[in-house]
Amino acid sequence: MRILKRFAPLIILVAGLGLVFASGLDAYFSLSALRDHRDTLVAFVGDRYFLAVLLFCGVYAASTALSVPGGALLTVSGGFLFGALAGVIFSVIGATIGATLLFLAARTAFSDVLRGRAGSSIDRMREGFQKNALSYLLFLRLVPVFPFFLVNLVPAFLNVRLPIFVIGTFVGIIPGSLVFTLVGSGLDEIFARGEELSLSSVLSMEMILGFTGLGLLSLVPVIYKRVRGSAA
Repeated sequence: MRILKRFAPLIILVAGLGLVFASGLDAYFSLSALRDHRDTLVAFVGDRYFLAVLLFCGVYAASTALSVPGGALLTVSGGFLFGALAGVIFSVIGATIGATLLFLAARTAFSDVLRGRAGSSIDRMREGFQKNALSYLLFLRLVPVFPFFLVNLVPAFLNVRLPIFVIGTFVGIIPGSLVFTLVGSGLDEIFARGEELSLSSVLSMEMILGFTGLGLLSLVPVIYKRVRGSAA
């Protein structure tokens, strides 16, 4: 019962992910589905705004916790339905809640196992990450080459404190969310002209390099500590 209780949150998330794919709900995570249902969605947001906000944040949190592919699409949808400013706020809130749920589930399920089998290299990695957890987490969030679900799991394995994880996630995903939300805020004009848009075209090489630069800036405190320690 103790083992079952410890793994229950993770089992629920895995079962939920299987249910999403078994029921075909993942097919709705596409720009074509957003285009086909745009009139219904816009009308619902206009008639029941606060309910629409709650549902959007709930769906975003659930999909993030379940690691369902489609976070970028949901962020674009937030800009399309609520506008750039409100859309980025709701997207960041939903993503942070979902990431925190997955973080807590992984930490609950595997913390004892990892602590018992940790070697010297893992111990050094954990110690280094804990000393500079916020800077490292911001780097991982800002650079758009690391899978989002993986960045939710690694801090759990390295015993990062919950407040640091929440702050690093909330702040770190704002730049990327803003980009996709701005795309979504102009999506209605693209649909009206009948043009096609792919999410892969949104992240250009210049934009990736820009995010990488922001990520490197987040490591400045770590570098400063290392230089200062060497000088001392």
